[in-house]
Amino acid sequence: MKPSTRHILLLWMLVCSGTTQAIEPISTTIAVGMAAALTGILARYQNIFYYFHECCRPEWISFNKTGLQNDLDTKLFGQHIASRILLKAVSGFMSNENPKKPLVLSLHGWTGTGKNFVSKLIAENIYKEGMDSSFVHVFTSTLHFPHQSQSACYKSQLQQWIKGNVTNCERSMFIFDEMDKMHPGLIDSIKPYLDYYVKLDGVSYRKSIFIFLSNAGGESIIQTALDFWKQGRDREEIELKDLETSLSLSVFNNNQSGFYRTNLIDKNLVDFFVPFLPLEYRHVVQCAMAEMKARDIEPNEDVADMVARDLVYFPKSERVFSVKGCKTIESKLDYYT
Repeated sequence: MKPSTRHILLLWMLVCSGTTQAIEPISTTIAVGMAAALTGILARYQNIFYYFHECCRPEWISFNKTGLQNDLDTKLFGQHIASRILLKAVSGFMSNENPKKPLVLSLHGWTGTGKNFVSKLIAENIYKEGMDSSFVHVFTSTLHFPHQSQSACYKSQLQQWIKGNVTNCERSMFIFDEMDKMHPGLIDSIKPYLDYYVKLDGVSYRKSIFIFLSNAGGESIIQTALDFWKQGRDREEIELKDLETSLSLSVFNNNQSGFYRTNLIDKNLVDFFVPFLPLEYRHVVQCAMAEMKARDIEPNEDVADMVARDLVYFPKSERVFSVKGCKTIESKLDYYT
């Protein structure tokens, strides 16, 4: 039963009262009465504290499949492969009460194609607090692991961070950004947590989600998209099978990437390599229109066209794909609106 406002107010007054002065006999009687009232309320509403503070409970963590599907359909543009894979992968994992391992997703593509944005959408449809949830943890390679000479220290810290957070909540999400800038070998330190173990030192990691974001492999994705375009084929004809093998191999063999020769790939612990295609002019227009709507501005296609025309495209002569995807749309709209 959900507590009434009257009961919540009474509990707040009782819990937050900071009086520590000596208690007179009459005050003692009042205090005993208040304590009895508090005990009664707590007995009736055992979960009342969960309404005030984020906890690892269904009140705060609950997957919204319909919400994720709608977000992918209306907010993510030009990524038919990624949308399909992510919806099925996340939905299947979150509906499984006894997964055999954590869900491990590796998102690849050129800058501005939607990798970080999709991570945000997933978090918003699992955690009530979205990216602000205390159970969503973001690691950025250049910020958290800048010095190769300290790799041994980083490995130990990373293991402790993950173990501590999963101990706190088994439904934790870890997002590793800039994997292409991570020092090779570092990510292997978390390999045991992604494997098929029921528990490690008493902790189960099987309900956690790990998302890796990387520009590595972007060249092979772009080349495939260009090949389809040169052949006059629709980009929607591109399928995962056209990209997955070359993508995983290029990432695995890239000695400048955090995935270089990693056991995570070698031992098949990455569940899905998700390619993000380069964006075309029309997708940039869609991004601009969506951003105007998000700002409560009446979407104006003329403004969206001006924003899209202001970006740089490649190949230079044909101007097919946006160099920065939709990454600079917000700042461009600030200028044009």
